[in-house]
Amino acid sequence: MSFISVFDVLGPNMVGPSSSHTAGACAIAYLAQKMKSGNLKRVEFTLYGSFAKTYHGHGTDRALLGGIMGFTTDDIRIRDSQQIARERGLDFEFIVDTAESDVHPNTVDIRMISDDGSEMTVRGESLGGGKMRLTQIDHVSVDFTGEYNAVIVIQRDRPGVAAHITRVLSEHGVNIAFMRIFRESKGEKAYTIVESDNQLPEEIKNQLLNNPNVENVMIVHNQ
Repeated sequence: MSFISVFDVLGPNMVGPSSSHTAGACAIAYLAQKMKSGNLKRVEFTLYGSFAKTYHGHGTDRALLGGIMGFTTDDIRIRDSQQIARERGLDFEFIVDTAESDVHPNTVDIRMISDDGSEMTVRGESLGGGKMRLTQIDHVSVDFTGEYNAVIVIQRDRPGVAAHITRVLSEHGVNIAFMRIFRESKGEKAYTIVESDNQLPEEIKNQLLNNPNVENVMIVHNQ
């Protein structure tokens, strides 16, 4: 039997007309900006499906910009996010893609460029009721909702890396709720996403990086 939460019925606490096009979009961008290091200089939003068709009228553009600047779904600054972005010197662009149809109806690619030249692209889907998930990180397929505290390890797909990750987390008493590995192909770039109920200590980052096959580590807290 499937159960429906009262929060699924009432919807999220949000600014905007639509839980899918506004709250969900804001949540996608809010999670994306947590994953990017450095100061964000430019962001490009590529919109697909219904996002592409109604993004301006439903406030999806303002919600995405608000989220990428760290505004939560109920932050009234979302209404003025374009003006605020310009005042902060954040360069932004919205790109409409109506050609690609093999995607979820509410899909956005977010390309983030920092002032140090580093880049990251994530793809997110708004699932309704303010819920969302990330389905790609730098074009590698993943499945990440940000509902738990998480550590994301970017690595080369080599033997022993998963054991290294679990050993470091165990030494710090981190209780693993979920651990999944996503990869381009055998031996290539991979992402390990470990989700936990615990707060994740910042010192695990340097210890995880103390492996020649670990390229980067991101710690993402759910609040």
